[in-house]
Amino acid sequence: MMVRFEVLSREDMQELSKELSKAGIMNKTKDELSYSLEHSILIEGRFGELKEKFEEFENEALWELIEEVENSYNGLMSNWEVGEKKKAEDIFEEVDVGRLIVITTLIDGGYIEDKDGEFILKEKSELDGLDVELRVPLDDVVEIVDRLEEELDAKLLTEFNMERKYYVEVLEVEKDLVQEALEIAEEYATEDSMVDAMFVGIAKSSLAELILEMVKKNNRKKELINALLEMEPIVIEGKREKVNIYFEEEALEDFLKELQTLGYIKVKGNKIWW
Repeated sequence: MMVRFEVLSREDMQELSKELSKAGIMNKTKDELSYSLEHSILIEGRFGELKEKFEEFENEALWELIEEVENSYNGLMSNWEVGEKKKAEDIFEEVDVGRLIVITTLIDGGYIEDKDGEFILKEKSELDGLDVELRVPLDDVVEIVDRLEEELDAKLLTEFNMERKYYVEVLEVEKDLVQEALEIAEEYATEDSMVDAMFVGIAKSSLAELILEMVKKNNRKKELINALLEMEPIVIEGKREKVNIYFEEEALEDFLKELQTLGYIKVKGNKIWW
């Protein structure tokens, strides 16, 4: 493949593949089981007490979380009267960590009732007196983890998320086709995969074009690879971007196999045909 786009659903995968095929761009779909891991430190206790103890740690992440919870609590309670109903979309119109912590805490404590998609404030309470569960990314407190475990009985929380991911792979080398694929995929692909695909597409299609030109002058594989290694890095410059392409000998071997799979060259022994 020259580039790969990640999409959010099987339907989007099939639709993007169909649109690319309509444009004459060879592609194939692929879905695979994937997983992600997130590590955080879980700290539980009375909010007011945790706030006082956090002063001893002098950690920016801890204080930012405390402030976020306080701001969210004050913002919610300032215009919410006891007995008043609020819709979920009104409460979560600004979704942030602090607000999620506050709502979860108030529901668990019995101060808010979740009824048919509406939230009813049953009773108000001072934030300092509420039992809260705070999660801080491990990387933000890694230097004080031992102290948090000893002094606050903190725990390491690992969240394992298993999901199926969906991709559409473009099987073209020509820059124009890769560029057209990028334009079509913009409506379907995730933002991160679009950024990756853009630069991967520039690099791989440029390298492929260079190899196809060099093969016409010298079709001996070993000499071709040595010549490419001497040229490293290969620099591609556009109006607003510059891409430096680096590679290892084994990576070039694999890239030649990829070009062969796509039908652009044929490699047999030390010779290459196109």
